[in-house]
Amino acid sequence: MGISLDGLASGLDTTALINSLMQVEAIPQTQLKNKSADIQSMVSALQALNTKVAALATQATATGKAGALELVSATSSSDKVTVVTTAAAKAGSIDFTVTRLAQTQVTVSEAVAAWPQSTLTVTSGGTSKDITAASTSLDDVVAAVNTAGAGVTAAKVAVGGGQFRLQFTSTASGQAGAFTVTSSGVNISEAKTAQDAEIQLWSGLATPQPITSSTNTFTDLLPSISVSVKETTAAPVTVTVSRDDAAISKVASDLVSGVNGVLSHIASRSTVSSSGTTTSAGIFTGDSTIREVNQKLLSAASAPVGTPPRSPSDIGISITKTGTMEFDDKKFAAALATDPAGVQSKVQELATRIAAAANTASDKYDGTLTNKISGQQSTVKDLAGRISDWDLRLESRKQTLQRTYSALEVALSGMKAQSAWLSSQLAGLSTSSGSTSS
Repeated sequence: MGISLDGLASGLDTTALINSLMQVEAIPQTQLKNKSADIQSMVSALQALNTKVAALATQATATGKAGALELVSATSSSDKVTVVTTAAAKAGSIDFTVTRLAQTQVTVSEAVAAWPQSTLTVTSGGTSKDITAASTSLDDVVAAVNTAGAGVTAAKVAVGGGQFRLQFTSTASGQAGAFTVTSSGVNISEAKTAQDAEIQLWSGLATPQPITSSTNTFTDLLPSISVSVKETTAAPVTVTVSRDDAAISKVASDLVSGVNGVLSHIASRSTVSSSGTTTSAGIFTGDSTIREVNQKLLSAASAPVGTPPRSPSDIGISITKTGTMEFDDKKFAAALATDPAGVQSKVQELATRIAAAANTASDKYDGTLTNKISGQQSTVKDLAGRISDWDLRLESRKQTLQRTYSALEVALSGMKAQSAWLSSQLAGLSTSSGSTSS
């Protein structure tokens, strides 16, 4: 790197002078940089909005699907019986008595210090399996049973006096897990019998209908409903599945909140504010694409629904003076109680329209917001190239100025040297002329 010595001949601060000139030269590049930063801010704002609109599209699509609002809840008249429903469950009611709980078979040997022999046979599900242990030690017998895959597990239980009893337990509950263990020289007894759970439907009949299960859970007793029992019951238990108005109302309310979330996001970034003589506008202010997205979502959520067409306000969904949506839960609940099928149909129609509007804006291939983001990103990329070209241009200009001022300093230095020489020559002539006259 060369050494720069400012103004040796001229006395000028050439470095500061060149920097000032370069600031003027760089004005076009600075303008490009500012424009790029503004567009990048717009891209970030559009991406945030697009994410919200895409989430609304997903939410509205789910709400608009057939059966999405056919929500039910289940209750039991006994705390000894619990009910679980799935999305396909339908309203209904049934009575039953719990007559028996499921049991897993447990079989126990007599007290022994070691197994009489290293072999034993387990029969389960009609299949017998001979098991051979590494030795007659109880630990080896337990290990052999537990790795045999015979549908039985074993455990060594201390009973005092250096004696142990082996406990054999089925790996499957209910009657299907029944088994026998046979081995010469040792008595083996059944401690708990394999047993299916049983309930009886319509216990008032002369011949109630028994239903059994290998576990304490009965699946599809009613369509898409599972019932689990904890104790036997003397009196009938009533399980009721009914429409869940609270859950339906929440789905509708959440849909309105989702729309408002997008509309509020747009509004907060489209506000024009004034402070004294200064006026500032939000990043979305005046943008036609944003205005179009806002209008389409608002129209989808507020236009008439049903046949004949009626305002969504009839079911508690209305547009406010500020251009947002409002959900009246009391009005919605009243409408749902009066005409559940009609209300569900209207909410789904709204959801379908909202999903279409949101997808049109946010589709990852040709959504209006997606296309605008892509266009803005292309502009930023083009500006980056132009800014880079200016870097080269400005560097070349700076080097030219440095050479020019260096040459100026050299020329001035030469002129000063020549001036000093001439002055010395003139001074010499003056001195010589004075001496001759004397």
